[in-house]
Amino acid sequence: MTNSSWQSRIVKDPEILGGKPVIRGTRLAVEFIVGLLAEGWSERDIPKNYPGLTRDDILACLAYASAQR
Repeated sequence: MTNSSWQSRIVKDPEILGGKPVIRGTRLAVEFIVGLLAEGWSERDIPKNYPGLTRDDILACLAYASAQR
């Protein structure tokens, strides 16, 4: 996933989680997903616990985080 392709999946809306970046259509913050990965969750574990998410959503979170450096 390229840095530009995360833009279709990650949104910031002041009405959702105080404007934190979230996965479009959810209230799941990018920082939450990245945190799960940092704790050792796999790309397979996350959608099992959050069925609406896809691998591309997870990769978009990582691409977004990388773009913020």
